[in-house]
This record gives sequence, structure tokens and C-alpha cells, in this order.
Amino acid sequence: MQIYFSPEYFNEQSHVLNIVTDRNKPVGYLAFLLDETSNKMYVYGHLEEEGVSEDFKDLVKPYLQGLKKIKAEVEVYSYLSLGGKQVTIELDE
Repeated sequence: MQIYFSPEYFNEQSHVLNIVTDRNKPVGYLAFLLDETSNKMYVYGHLEEEGVSEDFKDLVKPYLQGLKKIKAEVEVYSYLSLGGKQVTIELDE
């Protein structure tokens, strides 16, 4: 099963993305908030389908790396879960 981002809300300081299957079935979400005053980015998301954990990581990692390019000095705080279990994604420096 392929999964994709489906934009729900966008502005310069925040994004909310639905995660949908190739049949447009919602299976999760990803959101981020950027606090420019403290140089912190908060990322949170959840995916309910455990069978697509690697696809989830492959989808989220380049997106987070791109967001980090907005401000190189920003600290990223994230909590991502897959079927109720925390998922760790290592960002390249």
C-alpha cells in the first residue's frame, strides 16, 4: 500500500497534512509548528497502519529535512507514532 501527504492546512509557521492511501483513505496525519522567537520546531504525527512503517519513515524523513532547511539553527522536537508505538527518525545534519 502506498501512502501520500494530502495538504489540509499551510502557512509559514505551520502545516497540517493528512496521510492517505493510494485509494484516498485517511490513515494518519503529520503537523508541524515553527516558533521563530525560540528557534524551535515542533513536529507531531500519527499513523494507524503498522504495516507501512518503512513507507511512513521514507515519507516523513525528507519532509522534515526540507523543513529544517527553513532555518538551519532550529531545534526540532518531534513525537511520531505508528499504531500507538513511538517512531524515531534520524535527521541528517
